[in-house]
Amino acid sequence: MSDSLYQLGRQLRDGSLSARDLVDQCLERLQKSEPRLNAYTLPAPDLCRTIANAADSVLRCGTDPGPLAGIPVSVKDLYSVTGLKTCAGSPNAIPAEMDLQGPLIDQLRQQFGAITGKTHTVEFAFGGLGVNSHRGTPVNPWDAKTHRVPGGSSSGAGVSLIQGSAMVALGTDTAGSVRIPASMTGTVGLKTSAGRWPLKGIFPLSPTLDTAGVLARSVEDVAFAFAALDPLITDSPWEFVDRLRNSFQGNPTLALGEPLLWDHCSNDISSLNSRVLSSLSHKGLKLVDAALPETVDARKLLHQGNVISAELAEFLAAEMPTWIETLDPLVGARIRDGGAISAGEWLGRQRRLKRISASAAERFRNFDLMVCPTVPVTPPPVAEVAEIESYRPVNMACLSNTCIANSLSLCALTLPVGLDEAGMPVGMQLLAPLFQEERLLATALWIEDHIGKPGELLGNAPGAE
Repeated sequence: MSDSLYQLGRQLRDGSLSARDLVDQCLERLQKSEPRLNAYTLPAPDLCRTIANAADSVLRCGTDPGPLAGIPVSVKDLYSVTGLKTCAGSPNAIPAEMDLQGPLIDQLRQQFGAITGKTHTVEFAFGGLGVNSHRGTPVNPWDAKTHRVPGGSSSGAGVSLIQGSAMVALGTDTAGSVRIPASMTGTVGLKTSAGRWPLKGIFPLSPTLDTAGVLARSVEDVAFAFAALDPLITDSPWEFVDRLRNSFQGNPTLALGEPLLWDHCSNDISSLNSRVLSSLSHKGLKLVDAALPETVDARKLLHQGNVISAELAEFLAAEMPTWIETLDPLVGARIRDGGAISAGEWLGRQRRLKRISASAAERFRNFDLMVCPTVPVTPPPVAEVAEIESYRPVNMACLSNTCIANSLSLCALTLPVGLDEAGMPVGMQLLAPLFQEERLLATALWIEDHIGKPGELLGNAPGAE
């Protein structure tokens, strides 16, 4: 199943591949490795096959419901999907009046995207490592011996891709929850601009900072899926990918210059990113120094809980008070610490976010994109972050580079650039201004075309089978 979505879409339409055969291959991989990898909280093989059969029927009749017809897609357990309960990583299903399918899933289903099931999430998406004491923590497939974290909060999303049960994974990103699991599992993750994709039908963590996002096995696949779902793209995904590839008359320019995004990284991670950038500079990539001092304030807000803790605490108290009693200890402790702030403090943080976002937007006038490592540390073993005292510093470290995009109103993407000294994937993060996803994807595609797709670059995950 090495073909890209670009190729598979053509094969499904010329009749050389059926959606049912494609889905059966993916479901076979799911059956072989679940529950060992624990990517899914609720697999949906019957629904998946039903959709695949319908996709085959309409395609045979000459009707094309959309570019994701017959493509296996996993969905984070924050998205409401009619017929599948939503638990948002908690012990119980959320109230029925909240569990209503929204526009993104509507669009996926109208295209006959074959939903493989609900993937695991940190409870209420509040954490960057991917651990969940209620439902178990998915296994990072890149370590066959030690149970390492898969990244969160979209913890099952990247695992489902490496497992081979899905070819696209829908996630959410409030401080890094698409990009961290993508980085830790050797996949590609796109955090869309705030307001670009609708959030209705997605359980809220922070209405101020929540964004929807997508993960896939390559930049090309992410670009394809983005074009298939994005309301602003008028090209077909095939035209969109081709246009991105042809968009550079010269070569891309990246800003390196913010030391804060590099200095705290493990040596092997920062060195690997630097070597890849140096190699790309010999192929035409232009690297420039440019500061982004707003990262200092964004990091301070992260350590204070930003507005996230307060917004989740208020929502649970107002709408789901009984859920507070059963919170995962790692989630509950952080909600209590960050949620007990005054309305005045919340408003003050909102003003700070607007101020630093506006200031950062001005700095991006001097360069196209900024680049840095995605996650500064290797994925730790689950046993090492089981208690709040050991969990906190590692969780903050993992969020430290990704939170910048959310707090500064940027869009961002991570793609793999190699393996660290522990044999775990390392991601490179690209940051772009609000609503500049096309420039972001075009640059990432240029990089991928020069260094190779993740499967070529990293090989197979030793614990995937």
